[in-house]
Amino acid sequence: MARKRKKPILIIALDVESRHEALELVDSLRGRITYFKIGSRLFTAEGTGIVREIHEAGASVFLDLKFHDIPATVAGSIRAATRLGVWMMTLHTMGGVEMMKAAVEAAVDTANRDGRERPLLVGVTILTSLTGDDLSAFTRFDGDVSDLVVRLAGRAREAGLDGVVASVEETSRIKREVGQDVIVVTPGIRLAGESAGDQKRVATPRDAARSGSDYIVVGRPVIKAPSPVAAVDAILEELD
Repeated sequence: MARKRKKPILIIALDVESRHEALELVDSLRGRITYFKIGSRLFTAEGTGIVREIHEAGASVFLDLKFHDIPATVAGSIRAATRLGVWMMTLHTMGGVEMMKAAVEAAVDTANRDGRERPLLVGVTILTSLTGDDLSAFTRFDGDVSDLVVRLAGRAREAGLDGVVASVEETSRIKREVGQDVIVVTPGIRLAGESAGDQKRVATPRDAARSGSDYIVVGRPVIKAPSPVAAVDAILEELD
């Protein structure tokens, strides 16, 4: 008998301009959504205070700042984010194994010192706005994007990260070749018939569930909907 696959958990991306818009969306989805993503757009506008306010609203924060720098600098950023009490955060796998290891050590050490649970660390592989042609335009890469994504996922696991950010196209390969326990967070989710926008490797919630994604991240299809609540209900229904 085939193993029953659990359905992905929905994360709503707070890709909005202000604290007011973000908190209004969090409040409107209370009881439906537990996890919200804060990216560079909202974080730059509102700072660390918005993280605390979302926590106070009873939700958890996925801090998506995609840290990418020398190991010492990234470790410092990870320590600061861990002290904020975020549930999960991102860093770029392209920063290298030593950078990722430094991030893990910083998160573990800070969480232990503060007596808090360590945040999940997930490595961004190849952005879902990029294709193989895009990569070959500015690198010597001349292959299948999924091969590179799986290789980066393997490096992330080697460094001790909890998982990676990857498109639905690569998820099943990551689970099969890197490990079933590797968390896969999938952006670029669109309901059938919706515009892909600036995303190039997109998929539906049902596709993500079939591929084995653990979490799916949805922003514009909910934020731009006439009713964000109805949009979320439609996604949850499709996942069911």
